[in-house]
Amino acid sequence: MKILITGFDPFGGEDINPAYEAVKLLPDRIKGADIVKIEIPTVFEKEGKILEKGIVEHRPDAVICVGQAGGRSAVTIEKVAINLMEARIPDNEGKKPLDRPVCADGENAYFAKLPVKAMVQKIREHRIPAKISYTAGTFVCNDVMYRLLYMIDRTFPNLKGGFIHVPYLPEQVVNLPDGTPSMSARMIADALEFAVEAVVECDEDVSVAMGETH
Repeated sequence: MKILITGFDPFGGEDINPAYEAVKLLPDRIKGADIVKIEIPTVFEKEGKILEKGIVEHRPDAVICVGQAGGRSAVTIEKVAINLMEARIPDNEGKKPLDRPVCADGENAYFAKLPVKAMVQKIREHRIPAKISYTAGTFVCNDVMYRLLYMIDRTFPNLKGGFIHVPYLPEQVVNLPDGTPSMSARMIADALEFAVEAVVECDEDVSVAMGETH
């Protein structure tokens, strides 16, 4: 099994993004699955093109995109992406779309093609805060999740895919209001690794049920 994992570059004036910092800490193999790591830009549409190129090049069985959700206190596995671009701040190329669809011919929303509940449970079993989220926002995180699921729907029907939001790093909240939650890059990376384990285990369960072997 091969899993492609992406993380965004810094945005919004930050010089670091917990998403890719954690992705970089992941091992190259998790529970027998090969892990491919890619940094993608915090830019509407461009991230989707780079992601598609990575899918074509590496031919993964699953894709997990990771992004920052400053203010959240847990690793959150996203359940749904919506067909809307509504930017509160500009992306890294100054784009600030408002009330625009991600894909004009796409569905209003797509659900993640990952075992979301199993991923949350696996992370929580290791005493790391994790929850299901039902909103990926309307910024670039939702954009890439929607584009991924659109590609799955239209082009890569056998691909699994979804999105994980992660909290700020401690160094990002030094000058933020008291009580702003954060999580270390190491703990975030551990959570991602456990989430990947859940994806692999669910894939193995399906294969066994179908009489397949690895």
